[in-house]
Amino acid sequence: MTADATPALVEDEQRTAAGPRVRKSSAYPRYLAGKLAGAAVSLLAVLVTSFFLFRLIPGDPVKTMTGGRQVSAEQLAAYREEFGLDLPLWQQFTDYCGKALTGDFGTSYQFRAPVIDKITEALPNTLLLTGTAFVLYTALGIFLGTRSAWRHGRLGDRLNTGLALTLYSIPSFWLGLLLIIVLSVGIGPLPGMFPTGGMESGGEQGFAHVLDVAHHLVLPVVTLVAVEYGQTLLVTRSALLDEMGSDYLTTARAKGLRDDLVRRRHAVPNALLPTVTLIFINLGRTVAGVILVETVFSWPGLGGLFYQALSVPDLPLVQGLFFVFAAAVILMNTLADLVYPLLDPRVAR
Repeated sequence: MTADATPALVEDEQRTAAGPRVRKSSAYPRYLAGKLAGAAVSLLAVLVTSFFLFRLIPGDPVKTMTGGRQVSAEQLAAYREEFGLDLPLWQQFTDYCGKALTGDFGTSYQFRAPVIDKITEALPNTLLLTGTAFVLYTALGIFLGTRSAWRHGRLGDRLNTGLALTLYSIPSFWLGLLLIIVLSVGIGPLPGMFPTGGMESGGEQGFAHVLDVAHHLVLPVVTLVAVEYGQTLLVTRSALLDEMGSDYLTTARAKGLRDDLVRRRHAVPNALLPTVTLIFINLGRTVAGVILVETVFSWPGLGGLFYQALSVPDLPLVQGLFFVFAAAVILMNTLADLVYPLLDPRVAR
């Protein structure tokens, strides 16, 4: 090999080495674009589905709004014209999609108010309930799941997983009704200690009002935490058990690190990817709320509003709520996908 050929070989090797770095730097933007495009397609699919799905519900919304009163055919026709129900289905669909893309979901049949106003009115109540429960059951699930995995096979692990599986399999509405019977109504010598439903008693102001809302919040939050924490516990436990046999943990122990440090600094961070997925999914569900729990406890949130709208059926309100619920879940799933490469760069390759 001549000396003149050496610089050319070095340049070729440099270009070859630089190639993967360029491709690697462009991998994340392509990954990002793909996920955002998928989210946009999903939202459009939800928009179409929400229009046709709820029109399969039996019943005439106009007749339901009259409350069983005797109404002439002319009045019914006027109601249908007012809400656009006299238009052909394809025209109703195009009008709905065009307005929904601008944030206008129409006017509620039963409340005679813009759907978006009813949603923004009930949203803070839902976030208060489900957000509080989300923080509690996520923290509890990760803590107990970590401890169960690190002490797997022992009595504490068997008790934790057994209780988590039992509570996770209980329907939330059934547990809520049971808590109302025991802790609200009272049973035997045990007196009722909490309200049976609602968000406030009324008439309270200032700090007393805060305490009153917190008092009403206890039972629905306990219901949600009891039912939901088990899923986080089981996912965290399973992911951590998969990591515990890894060579890097053996190396960390061989260096003299305490068992607690090995778990906290090495094992848990590498086992969090499945848990992060679940956290983002549950975070999306905080906007959707839990319809059955809000209904059981008469909580004035989006879930209770959705139940009211279905009973009419109030088509604009049902469609708007369904779209908001689905959009929250899609958004959180997309954010989870975007966070993955930051936790594990191999995901975006």
